[in-house]
Amino acid sequence: MSRAALLLLSIGTMLFVGLLAWQGFGSVASTLLAAGWGLAAVAVFHVVPLVLDAGAIAVLLRRSDTADHSARAHEPSLRDAIFARWIGESVNSLLPAGQIGGPVVMVRQLSQRGMLMRDAAAAITVSTTWQALAQILFALGGLALFGAYAAQGSLHDLRAATLIATCVLGAMIAGFYFAQRRGLFGRLLGVVSKVFGKRDWSSLMTRAEAVDAAVQLLYRERGRVAASFALSFVGWVVGTVEVWLLLRFLGHPVGWIDALLLESIGQAIRGAAFMIPGSLGVQEGGYLLLAPLVGLPPDAALALSLAKRAREILLGLPGLLVLHFSERNWQRRRALRRIPVAD
Repeated sequence: MSRAALLLLSIGTMLFVGLLAWQGFGSVASTLLAAGWGLAAVAVFHVVPLVLDAGAIAVLLRRSDTADHSARAHEPSLRDAIFARWIGESVNSLLPAGQIGGPVVMVRQLSQRGMLMRDAAAAITVSTTWQALAQILFALGGLALFGAYAAQGSLHDLRAATLIATCVLGAMIAGFYFAQRRGLFGRLLGVVSKVFGKRDWSSLMTRAEAVDAAVQLLYRERGRVAASFALSFVGWVVGTVEVWLLLRFLGHPVGWIDALLLESIGQAIRGAAFMIPGSLGVQEGGYLLLAPLVGLPPDAALALSLAKRAREILLGLPGLLVLHFSERNWQRRRALRRIPVAD
C-alpha cells in the first residue's frame, strides 16, 4: 500500500470511529442487530443490481466485427461478466485500492477467461465511464424528485452538498472521457516512460496504443454504449430497494422517495470520496447529513451505513476467495504451459 493510500485510509478510519463514538457504539450496534437475518436477505437481493451492472459490461464485450476470428472464438459470456463484476466490486469494497483496483481486476478476470486484453480493457474503461455518468444523473434525479415532494428548509443545504459532490464527480468523468478520446493509455505510458526511463518501452507502448484504438472503436458503437448506460442507470435505481429493505429490517421504515434520496445522494457522496478506501467515514457522514431530511435518528443512519458494509462483507469475502483461487489456478496453468515437452 502506498503512503498516500495509507494516509487516506487512516483519515477515513479516524472519521469512521469518531462518528460512531459521537453517536454511541451501543445505540448504533443495538439498532444494527435488530436487522438480524435481514442482512443476509439484502445481500441476496444485491445480486440483482450486480447482474444489471454485469450486463452493462457484457453488451460492450460482444464484438460487431468478425475480422478477428480468435477474439470471436473466445467472446466472454454474461456469466463471465457477472464473475468479473462480482470480484471487482469485492476488491473495491474490501481492499485498500480505492476505486481503481476493481476495474484492473475485472480486466484481468476477463482476459483469463479468453478475451483479448485490449478488448477487455476497452470494455471496462467505457463501462466504468458511463456507469459513473449514470450515477450522477441518478443523484440529480433523486434530489429533484425529493424536492418536488418536500419543502424542508434544510433542502437548500442538501442541494449545495449534492451539487459539490456531483460537480467533483462530473469534472473527473469529463476529464476521464476526453482523455480516452485522445489516447489515454498511450499518453499515460508516455509520461511513465519519461519518468522511469532506462528501458525499452516499445512493447508496452504498442499494447497501450492497441487499447486506445479498441476504446475508439467501441465508442463508435453508439447503440451498445447507450445500452450499457441504460443498464447502469437501472442498476442504480434498483439499488434503492436495498436501502428500503434495510431500513425496514432495522425498524425504521421509510417511503420510496426517502429511500431514493438516501441511495442516490449517499452514493454520490461516496463516489466523490473514491480515493479513500471504501469511502470509510465519508459514507457514514453522508448518511448523517441526509438522516434529518427523511426523519431518521442519527443512530439509525449510522446503522444503515454499517448494514450496507455488512452486505459488502457477506458478498465481498467470497469474491476475494474466488479471486485468490482463480489467480492461483491461472498461475498454475501458465507454469504448465512453460514446461517443455520431452521428445
